[in-house]
Amino acid sequence: MLKGFKDFLMRGNVVDLAVAVVIGTAFTAIVTAFTTSLIKPLIAALGSAETKGLGVQLREGKEDTYLDFSNVINAAINFVIVAAVVYFVLVLPIKKIQERRKRGEEAGPAEPTNVELLIEIRDLLAAQQGHQTTVVQPTTDVRAPKV
Repeated sequence: MLKGFKDFLMRGNVVDLAVAVVIGTAFTAIVTAFTTSLIKPLIAALGSAETKGLGVQLREGKEDTYLDFSNVINAAINFVIVAAVVYFVLVLPIKKIQERRKRGEEAGPAEPTNVELLIEIRDLLAAQQGHQTTVVQPTTDVRAPKV
């Protein structure tokens, strides 16, 4: 069980995903601070002098009934900024690389040979059945060995 977990953690895309989550969280905090400290006061300035900002008080004397439109606009701007950065920093470059690979301008990751795949399948089947297999190095001759 621990070996499977270790293999899962050591896969490259899991580490990349973890880094992306950490970077995304940090960037979201920066964007939130930007929109809360700079954009929201500008939007709130559009409201009248009697109100707390751009919003409507539904019931006088009850603070809970204030509809704060600036918070909604702030969240929308926050989302657009984060989405734009994710698209232009992550998605667009990956699409360009995939297009170059399709055209043959850039080499993709090395694919295993048929012999390597067959050896891996054999070893997995033997492990499922509890058998030990002897390691046989692949040769260029893919015909069945003579017995």
